[in-house]
Amino acid sequence: MKKTLFNEGYYFSKNVVDMDHIDLSAMEKVVLPHTWNKDDGQDGGNDYYRGKCYYVRQFEKPELNEEELWIEFEAVAMSAEVYLNGKLLGKHEGGYSTFRVNLTEDLKDDNLLVISADNSQNQRVYPQSADFTFYGGIYRDVYLLRVPKLHFQLGHYGSSAVKVTPVIEGTNAKVLAEAWLENGDTSVTFETDGQSITVYSKDGYAKAEFVIENVHLWDGIDDPYLYEMKASIDGDERHVSYGCRSFEIDAQRGFILNGREYPLRGVSRHQDRLGFGNALTKAMHEEDIELIREIGANSIRLAHYQHAQYFYDLCDRYGLIVWAEIPYITMHMSEGRENTISQMKELVIQNYNHPCIVVWGLSNEITAASAVSEDLLENHRILNDLVHSLDQTRPTTMADVFMLETDSPILDIPDVNAYNLYFGWYVGVLEQNEEFFDEWHQKYPNKPIGFSEYGADTNPQFYSSAPEKGDYSQSYQCVYHEHMLKLIEERPWLWCSYVWNMFDFAADGRDEGGKHGQNQKGLVTMDRKIRKDAFYLYKAYWSKEPFVYIAAKGYQNRNENKTQIKVYSNQDEVGLYVNGQLIESKKAHRVFLFDVDLSSKIEVKAVSGDLCDEAEFEYVDERDLSYVLNKQAAVTNWFDQNEIDETCFSVNDTFGSIMADPKTGAVINQMMAKMTASRGDVAESASQNPALQKMLARMRLIDLLKQAGEVDPETVKQLNRILQQFKKN
Repeated sequence: MKKTLFNEGYYFSKNVVDMDHIDLSAMEKVVLPHTWNKDDGQDGGNDYYRGKCYYVRQFEKPELNEEELWIEFEAVAMSAEVYLNGKLLGKHEGGYSTFRVNLTEDLKDDNLLVISADNSQNQRVYPQSADFTFYGGIYRDVYLLRVPKLHFQLGHYGSSAVKVTPVIEGTNAKVLAEAWLENGDTSVTFETDGQSITVYSKDGYAKAEFVIENVHLWDGIDDPYLYEMKASIDGDERHVSYGCRSFEIDAQRGFILNGREYPLRGVSRHQDRLGFGNALTKAMHEEDIELIREIGANSIRLAHYQHAQYFYDLCDRYGLIVWAEIPYITMHMSEGRENTISQMKELVIQNYNHPCIVVWGLSNEITAASAVSEDLLENHRILNDLVHSLDQTRPTTMADVFMLETDSPILDIPDVNAYNLYFGWYVGVLEQNEEFFDEWHQKYPNKPIGFSEYGADTNPQFYSSAPEKGDYSQSYQCVYHEHMLKLIEERPWLWCSYVWNMFDFAADGRDEGGKHGQNQKGLVTMDRKIRKDAFYLYKAYWSKEPFVYIAAKGYQNRNENKTQIKVYSNQDEVGLYVNGQLIESKKAHRVFLFDVDLSSKIEVKAVSGDLCDEAEFEYVDERDLSYVLNKQAAVTNWFDQNEIDETCFSVNDTFGSIMADPKTGAVINQMMAKMTASRGDVAESASQNPALQKMLARMRLIDLLKQAGEVDPETVKQLNRILQQFKKN
């Protein structure tokens, strides 16, 4: 097979293209990869362009010697139609997977190729409802493929046509190699590990079995050794990498790789970037991998769709274990079942050979906007059975929304489960995270459980000496993740845990935390230029590279006579120098805290052996509001705490206790119904969802109000005055 990159020479238009009268002069010239939403899909407002757009390219017919010419698209978002010389040759629905079209029969000497890409709203193609931008475009590479008439399969769900299944047996590996042909049968030669077997195909199918003695295992980040399988026929050959490993998921021991306990500790990743959308280069994929490797993660949840083949290849190469999934997310669509099936087939068939992948994800938070109906359950059963029919070596899983009750029938469908929990950010308090998992582990001792998402938004410009949930400060994100890392480290039976997210990503419906159109839960900013403080916290826990790091360097101006200096390190002991003098040396686990007098400008140095990090801090007479999101609240006294009668209700009481009283509950329902925020009305959501209301119950009302966003202090004072009229029982 001759494979030629086919990314240049395209013209782009948002206008309807008349196939009989195409005016290239009225179109924009572009080079692929390309998306039309790189700007409007990231600026907030939830008004980015969603529709059908067109790509047009002229090309001369290549010289074919009884050969076929195919075109391969690594991804077109979200639905595609491929026309050659005015004739529709192929359609594809699903914006994240490879598909191919045979051009041979309709080629002319001079050809006009037209591809429509459509990210319009509809009720059949996933995703349609989720907290990220649904970019449109031909945003991955395009290739022309020239093959002999009899060739390895190209037209079956974008497959590689060669499938390799290794099974570990003691110190050896039994390796089954399979291949599929199109347009006839012939001799097929398989080669791997210095061995060669030739067989004759039957009905387009050939297989061979190898035994690799003293097999070199693919052993995660410690030793990601790869073998190669070559399959060849006259005029065509394929090369695929594979790895030999065994794994299991146990309710008590967690994830087990090659016989040893190997808890999956990692991050989730979206595939976009500031200013580029999802049209990434290989260099960008490589930079993402290097940042993930820098913190020492051993696993990645590739959410919420099929990622680029090149990225899976990088995960294979560096030993990063992957959770792979389709975009069956948030909202179940009764008309979308066939699309979930086709996207799952493509995910599994195209990615079967990647040793990095250990689980197939059926869905993500699918009950967030949909009831657990029989249609939804049946869709999951079909997907679960489909995956097992395609791949008998890997289990299925799903990411369950935190509001889903643990006795829901949907939890019985996948092989293993995991939950997305946001206690301490969206709802509840931090301690509810470990309470949830400990209760599950006690109640279901034979059911593995994982932590599929957790995170807190932060804008890197904001800091606080008294961080609070909802202030979007780096300081609170650090407090949040310090709690989570301790939780996870103490529970090795959690088979997986994934930070949401490694990188800030576009969610055009968001407008919060001082940024437009971004989800800011990343450990790294969307442009990959700023590693947030929490990045170094994870590096302290997971990385073997020795380092020390002073957190909150950007928080230089501090209005406090005594300040806390926080240091992250994977060393056992760290000393802190102030203006050249050692003030204290401490032994601690990952997080080192030092109290320092601050009366003027000071130079601080954290030292451990030959390692050091430096920062400067300065006392200022007034609070520097450039570090604060809600500047109005920062300079306003909400109310005089001394005037609160503790025998009566106040905004300092928990949401649950206030709602439990009929009179104060009625007050809150009336007043909070009028208060909205960018994430929606908390009170309304709580009243409609008993599980969510239970989770909110332990939060103080004042904290809920602060988290709602730019709350008017006078509204809070008025609400407090009303609550003070009601005595507690």
